[in-house]
Amino acid sequence: MKVLLLEDDAELAPEVVAGLRRNGFVVDHVTTCADTDLQVAVTHYDCLVLDRRVPDGDALDWLAAARADGLRVPALMLTARAEVGDRVDGFERGADDYLVKPFAFPELVVRVRALAQRTPGARPRLLTAGGLTLDVPRHRVTLDGVLLTLTAKEFAVLEVLMEHAGEVVTRAELVERCWDEMSEPSSNVVDVLMGQLRRRLGVPGLIETVRGVGYRLGTDGDRDGDRDGAGTR
Repeated sequence: MKVLLLEDDAELAPEVVAGLRRNGFVVDHVTTCADTDLQVAVTHYDCLVLDRRVPDGDALDWLAAARADGLRVPALMLTARAEVGDRVDGFERGADDYLVKPFAFPELVVRVRALAQRTPGARPRLLTAGGLTLDVPRHRVTLDGVLLTLTAKEFAVLEVLMEHAGEVVTRAELVERCWDEMSEPSSNVVDVLMGQLRRRLGVPGLIETVRGVGYRLGTDGDRDGDRDGAGTR
């Protein structure tokens, strides 16, 4: 799940970004409404987390205008403005949720995850392929009923592969979905992570390399024999 955070507090923003990433989100961070507008125009996000007061205005004004222009991405207002009137105003002008500072971080994670599932065309909450079951809300993966331990990045990459099981996923698509703009990896880093993921799964041939293109996660019929390095599908 990819999140855009609008927050200009130099102390709070890094904590929120790091915490969301620890919980498996891909996070881009901006500090102005203008940059928010630019990011939303060029990147697909599953959820927006918006501080209201930022250097170039009120993010709620930006959100109301964006809603009028057809923006449908769920948005959570993260603000110190706690009055009932402020919250009502937020909901009436396009916010989907409203969390008051200071807040408990586990609550933010739960709220963002719930909102991301409302995104138009949102991905399934439970994915299955090749004996794998991936529970998105609970951040759990099992293989033939056995619970696996994956890093947040491995989970994100596996989620994308499972969404497109049986199809080739390009390296560019993996970078777009699983890395934020401040840490876009070289193709070698993607390859290294894929090797780590293969070792975690422990099933030869379950993830196939399609040379010069990307990767393919096999289905139940693809688990016999190592296909790594294959040149065709």
